Amino acid sequence: MIISILERIGNRFINFLKRMGSMVIFFSSAISLAVKPPLKPSHVIKQINFIGVKSLFVIILTGLFTGMALGLQGYYTLSRVGSEALLGYAVAIGMLRELGPVLSALMVTGRAGSSMAAEIGIMRISEQIDALDTMAINPIKYIVVPKIIGGIIAVPLLTAIFDIIGILGGYLVGVELMGVNPGTFFGEMESRVAFKDVNLGFVKSVSFGAIVSWVSCFEGYYTGFGAEGVSKATTVSVVLSSVLILICNYFITSVML
Repeated sequence: MIISILERIGNRFINFLKRMGSMVIFFSSAISLAVKPPLKPSHVIKQINFIGVKSLFVIILTGLFTGMALGLQGYYTLSRVGSEALLGYAVAIGMLRELGPVLSALMVTGRAGSSMAAEIGIMRISEQIDALDTMAINPIKYIVVPKIIGGIIAVPLLTAIFDIIGILGGYLVGVELMGVNPGTFFGEMESRVAFKDVNLGFVKSVSFGAIVSWVSCFEGYYTGFGAEGVSKATTVSVVLSSVLILICNYFITSVML
């Protein structure tokens, strides 16, 4: 019985390693094809519109209330030690370093990542990908590369909007509701926030954009057949992307700080 349990554990671990290897090879193939012409800009722009522009509403709404909650919590925490003047700095650092990149990527995962996985999965089960192979068109070059490039471009832009809206939400709560001096709010932010804080958030957002599009495309590309296969691929893409975002967030923070 112990041997059979160890065998099952070993088989699952081997399958996990095989799947991780397949994902790395898939991503490497997409990146190598991305730097080889031709690349149709219209396909990339379409993906930027789908991932970025169509996610604006949820990003603005999430960023506003995240900033407001952060401003409220920050004010009551800082007021205990008489440091309400640092509220602007605390809100800006929280948004730029952590909340902006992570929550933006998670919102994009739920809205756009699931759609990309479902779209490619439907193309797989309807044999459209096989048809591209038959016509000597590389499916990864034609379908996957524009999505990955679009994700790498769109997610940092959405993160920047999220950060700005979040800081505005913190300002509304801290200054307009709690009475913090507006000059102090922005003054401390300007004097204490450094370029490395902005750079940290940018690196995270680029990495998260690649993760979301990569995992979603991979799960859709290798989906099982039938509606159940597409449903499973969509679910796995969202869960795996979210987990990888949080893991990657820790390692990037530990390395860059």
